[in-house]
Amino acid sequence: MSEINEQSIREALSKVRYPGFSRDIVSFGLIKEIRIDEAKNVIVQMALATNDTKVPAAIKSESEAVLGALPGIGNVQVRIDVQAPPQMVSQAVATEIPGVRHVIAVASGKGGVGKSTVAANLAVALSRTGAKVGLCDCDMYGPSVALMFGSRERPLATEDNIIIPIETQGLKLMSMGFLLDDDSPAVLRGPMVTRYTQQFLRQVDWGELDYLVLDLPPGTGDIQLTIVQTVALAGAVIVTTPQEVALIDARKAIAMFGKVNVPILGLIENMSYFICPSDGVRYDIFGTGGGEREAKRLGVPLLGAIPIDIPTREAGDRGAPITAIDAENPVSKAFLAIAGQIHKTLGR
Repeated sequence: MSEINEQSIREALSKVRYPGFSRDIVSFGLIKEIRIDEAKNVIVQMALATNDTKVPAAIKSESEAVLGALPGIGNVQVRIDVQAPPQMVSQAVATEIPGVRHVIAVASGKGGVGKSTVAANLAVALSRTGAKVGLCDCDMYGPSVALMFGSRERPLATEDNIIIPIETQGLKLMSMGFLLDDDSPAVLRGPMVTRYTQQFLRQVDWGELDYLVLDLPPGTGDIQLTIVQTVALAGAVIVTTPQEVALIDARKAIAMFGKVNVPILGLIENMSYFICPSDGVRYDIFGTGGGEREAKRLGVPLLGAIPIDIPTREAGDRGAPITAIDAENPVSKAFLAIAGQIHKTLGR
């Protein structure tokens, strides 16, 4: 007989899908509290935002059914606090960027997972499929695209105040890094961040693009909310590393996109492993299999596992993403394969 505890309750509820989604209610963060008394009676408190009364009814019914089937469990009560969804996060207000066919957000729940390196190399890899690609650095506080592409150009503007993006490596680029001196901090308050984000997306002459890759800052703050509220995204790519501390934050990013019905194109496990150049031995520095397990749990593709690679770091520091200068490097091959999957999913 399995033990009735919070873990077994969550495992059972992870089998309940949110209506209309492939992901479960646990990964969506609906579970707020689980109470179990000595008689193994269980009360589960949930919360969700929806205007569709059928959704909480379906979740309540299915949740009580899966919990009631657990051996040894007592009475089961599932309580759901239903609130109206905020209008500010409605996907209905999101609009397309003129001339851009597909906007892809590259996001992570935390910093330090190599998201900008992934975004830069993914953009290059997409362009290698023959697509027209742009890359917008949406991290206003810690922009890195200018460094990664080795450009110190200043963007020009037309008489109508339309910004002309920097062009290099076959890409159109925009970043706060092009507007700042090397050591100058971007001292911005919330409204200014929102304004700059909108300018980078709406007042840049992106022209005709097949893909515009957005390098989002880590977390789920003002910039991310501005983008999901106002831009019609084709999908999001979530970057994580194998260890649990990164996966926890990746789930938060996935939940944010799920609440506004933005498809998750897949997970990329960065810093997946290290191959020692001297003897070819593989080292799983941050653990192994975390990205694959999480992708399966959430029902989304694992797009690829990117190794830690010295040439990749050196190439980024020199201002040329590894995918742009060495197509035979294992990291480049991984990004080219990921680009192929995205191209197959979205088309051109």
